[in-house]
Amino acid sequence: MDMESLRAGRRGSVARAITMAENDADGAEEMLRVIYPETGRSDIVGMTGPAGAGKSSLINGLAIELAKSGDRPAVLAVDPTSHITGGAILGDRVRMGASTDSGVYIRSIASRGATGALSDSLRNSIRILEYAGFDPIIIESVGAGQTEVDISNIADVTVVVFNPHTGDSIQTIKAGITEIGDICVINKADLPGSSALYDAVRDYIGESDRSPAVLKTSVKENTGIGELASTIRERLRAAAPSAPQRRARRLEAETKDIVLNHLRRRLDTMFAPGGSAHHIMESVREGGTDPYEAARRICGTLGE
Repeated sequence: MDMESLRAGRRGSVARAITMAENDADGAEEMLRVIYPETGRSDIVGMTGPAGAGKSSLINGLAIELAKSGDRPAVLAVDPTSHITGGAILGDRVRMGASTDSGVYIRSIASRGATGALSDSLRNSIRILEYAGFDPIIIESVGAGQTEVDISNIADVTVVVFNPHTGDSIQTIKAGITEIGDICVINKADLPGSSALYDAVRDYIGESDRSPAVLKTSVKENTGIGELASTIRERLRAAAPSAPQRRARRLEAETKDIVLNHLRRRLDTMFAPGGSAHHIMESVREGGTDPYEAARRICGTLGE
């Protein structure tokens, strides 16, 4: 890996570095250890919401707006994974094409079945983009299951995107506000029902300790995107004093994940034919022991 090109933010080097991290290729861990001291300084913005809310188009407009003011944004889109190929299904990201002309770097990351559909490589990809000089980094989630909560644990500011035609229930809206949302956006505000949804969201603001901002945007009419960019900056400034505590929590969670990944690889080796756990599993299959005793014995060998 050409570290000088990566540091300069050259797109080819950034793409190769992220691919190395995603595939856990030879040299990936060494590269990540080298860049680590120069990371942790970029602002992270999470964008989440149900499918059809218009997140990709909104992020495209937001990234262009941020780039106009001198920022160098990048976008990581966490996509559902093909069970056959393991690749990101939505990799083309055609709706974000315009922002790449403004110097925005866009990358899709396959979720690969990670807990909460959050890719194991997401943190490493963020770190690579930080090293390459991108700031802020926008993370778009798949908008399903536990992913939104996972994204909010990584992001400095989380934006929850709603749209009047996605059929969001009051319970969904309330959860988005009270659990993760720093900013709630009623997107596609040009559609009928947007004002009613805006009012419904504002009605729940009083029940949230976060006191999220509520905005209306329309990519079609190019309205509200500048206000969204300004509000994100305001929220990032307000969150700055608590940044050291958030960073400490993230580092602890990351270290746990690294340990678990190492254990997972070691277990895969142990359970492979000829591995130390293989004969124990043969005993389980033959009725000589039960899975609980087998697990206890296997765990005992992990400390050896």
